[in-house]
Amino acid sequence: MKIDEIKVFSGRNIYSHRKCIKINVDLEGYRDIQTKEIKNFNERLIEMIPQLKEHRCGIDEDGGFVKRIKEGTYLAHVCEHIIIGLQNTLGMEVSYGKAREISGDKYYIIYEYMYKNVAIEIGKMSVALINSLINGTTFNLENDLKLLKSMLREEEIGPSTLSIITEAKKRGIPAIKLGEGSMFQLGYGKYSKIIEATIDGDTKAIGVDIACDKLLCKELLYNQCLPVAEGGAVRNALELLFKANRIGYPVVLKPRYGNQGKGVFVNIKNEEELVKTYRMLSENFKDIIIEKNIFGKDYRVCVVDYKVVAVSERMPPYVIGDGIKSIKQLIYELNKDSKRGEGHEKPLTKIKIDEELKLSILKKGYNLDSVIEKGEKLELREKANLSTGGEAIDCTDDMCEENIEVCERTAKTIGLDICGIDICCSNISEPIGDGAIMEVNAAPGIRMHHYPSKGLSRNVAGTIVDMMFKDIPTSIPVISVTGTNGKTTTTRLIGHVMTLAGYNVGMTTTGGIYVDNKCIEKGDTTGYNSARVILGNKEIDAAVLETARGGIIRKGLAYDLADVGVITNITEDHLGIDGIETIEDLAYVKSLVAEAVKDDGYVVINADNPVSLKILDRTKSNIIMFSKNKYNPALVKNIKQGGCGIYTNEGTIYVEKQEKVVPMVKIQDVMITLNGKLTYNIENAMAACAALIGLNIKYSVIRKGLTSFYGDENYNPGRFNMYEINGVKVVLDYGHNIEGYKAVINGAKEIKHKRLIGVIGVPGDRTNSSTEYIGEISGKSFDYIYIKEDKDRRGRKVGEIADIIKKGVVNSGFNERKINVILDEKEALKKAIEDSVEGDLIIIFFENLDPLVKLVKEKINMDKKQLAATF
Repeated sequence: MKIDEIKVFSGRNIYSHRKCIKINVDLEGYRDIQTKEIKNFNERLIEMIPQLKEHRCGIDEDGGFVKRIKEGTYLAHVCEHIIIGLQNTLGMEVSYGKAREISGDKYYIIYEYMYKNVAIEIGKMSVALINSLINGTTFNLENDLKLLKSMLREEEIGPSTLSIITEAKKRGIPAIKLGEGSMFQLGYGKYSKIIEATIDGDTKAIGVDIACDKLLCKELLYNQCLPVAEGGAVRNALELLFKANRIGYPVVLKPRYGNQGKGVFVNIKNEEELVKTYRMLSENFKDIIIEKNIFGKDYRVCVVDYKVVAVSERMPPYVIGDGIKSIKQLIYELNKDSKRGEGHEKPLTKIKIDEELKLSILKKGYNLDSVIEKGEKLELREKANLSTGGEAIDCTDDMCEENIEVCERTAKTIGLDICGIDICCSNISEPIGDGAIMEVNAAPGIRMHHYPSKGLSRNVAGTIVDMMFKDIPTSIPVISVTGTNGKTTTTRLIGHVMTLAGYNVGMTTTGGIYVDNKCIEKGDTTGYNSARVILGNKEIDAAVLETARGGIIRKGLAYDLADVGVITNITEDHLGIDGIETIEDLAYVKSLVAEAVKDDGYVVINADNPVSLKILDRTKSNIIMFSKNKYNPALVKNIKQGGCGIYTNEGTIYVEKQEKVVPMVKIQDVMITLNGKLTYNIENAMAACAALIGLNIKYSVIRKGLTSFYGDENYNPGRFNMYEINGVKVVLDYGHNIEGYKAVINGAKEIKHKRLIGVIGVPGDRTNSSTEYIGEISGKSFDYIYIKEDKDRRGRKVGEIADIIKKGVVNSGFNERKINVILDEKEALKKAIEDSVEGDLIIIFFENLDPLVKLVKEKINMDKKQLAATF
């Protein structure tokens, strides 16, 4: 087995609404060979990955997978389960996967993942493992798992960040990962927030700097009459001894800049111990502080939005002797606790045996090989940080009002909206007294508050999210528009009306990415990356996204859930590409836009399009239908069931809902319909109207928008843009498929003309049959035809598409002498204009708009100059 291709889907996709990875594999002749036919395959597999015994498999019963392989199953299916099983082994709770045949030995395997890089490596490793089982060779799974664990530690999200993301999602706030670290964007557009661990986008950088400088922090707190331990900086051994004598033993030494208790040495009792510790500390830290050792319990107070939200008593890690095992063995036993893991992966951290721990127990007269008496409690460290193995007990409800006031003043003094304040005192339920504030921490860990060893769990993450979004909306309107034809016009029309409604709109279209009506990137920008540009833009407060088939297939959806999903229509296009062979396959892809809509959102469906109606069963949201026929059965049924309907009747677009019928606008007043001649733009107008109603935009604003959106290069570039040159009309349109050609040609026939001239071509990735059929349509419609080709031939040879189109034109009975093949589309249009006579109507179905607009305008200006010269 070998891997041909790997694709990563970080959002909802056509395979799953979860993030997943797709690997295309080649079974290399093993397509019809079951694993039970391979010597020792099944036995070795279960021995290596015992977690597979728990997989229920397709038969949905305990031990289902083991039963399946004993009966006989195939390699791709087994590979899927190995990948899931290995992720489970590493503590990742994933369960979704499937394997499907592409053709012959070619299969694809889809599997859910939590961490991309690790999951990709697991996919590769699973294939290698299968190959070793086939070949009967040794596979060092244990060693590979160690490497994966190390890789996972680097990639996994910390518990604080993960808790905040989880709480955001509970509130319907989507999260977007930024970069490879632990930084995330919560929400979209203008109201989005950035979070990294427990530092949010509004946390003051100066406050973080102050908290990181323990000496400066102490000084500021002292100046506000807040209790801090006596002490200061030391620059040499002489100053060290002098300040220690002045403060009085015992003392504390710690780095001026540090975190997680690293380099902190407490309860230093004499000069000899002090000098030894100072020398050791000086090897790793330049700036060192000495402080009076404060006795008492170690508390961590969490402040969010300058209010105390959680308090924990932190306890150093300890062992209890049994009179038999050594301290080292007791630590080993303690680390077996399922609650303990590496780093921050679990509620508690495993206890590492390091020099600091050895020194701590040495002070008490022990070493790692010592055996302590049964029942004796030995604290292994003098610090209680969770990151070094400590535990936490919740005591939020015990904190007295005086101490709450001290902590809230402390946070305000430093200027941190989220912070952890370390206090040492005899009891947090009583005023601090002889105790002191030891440190103020920016980006405090909140694991101890969510998962205390004892006491109530405190939802600090939820409080942080609520603070971040307390005065702003948690989301912006997201509208996703898909379909075969009309997507761009519908998207632009929705964006136009939203702008009139007061929104700063971000928009992706076939023509480019727009922010507040300014194009920031030209091109076909209807995929994942373009949508992410808009969703991450801090200027916009509404996102209107044209969402094309190709982008959905390649990378899935860039957003989580839309407020409105629009299906303009589903007709034949792009068949034979990316595994999409039938119109049903295409509908399945497009249906993702309808599925990924909020429960209280709206899906807009074209009731006149039978294929679009077939995806209704896949939707869970409210339905708005539109139709050119008020008696359309699907439309009528939806209205009767409490849904909304948009339809035309006697030259007017109506909205009907809950037995209330409202005339929205006369069709002749909708500018892009050319007085109703362009029927497809009537449909686009209704689709836009439906989406806007789903967003609760006022009818008066919708009406204004529909009547002020023009079909020209300023409002709707490349969509039936009509120019006039010396009595000849020239139409530029992006029509590139069968239904697009039909719609544009039918509209053109309604415009007065002498001859209808076509400059025709289609993209090279269309099927031969559809390309030839477009030639036939053109032959039956035009009086003269110029055949051109796109510069991007999409794998075709020069002239190949033109030959197929010409064949279709000729087959229609068209006079071959009225066909002119000019492959360059600009030259083809230029020739068409030069050969035209007054009253002609030329339509060019373009690939690249800008050069054609420039050509047409040059011709118009030349015509004006000639006219001026005449007079």
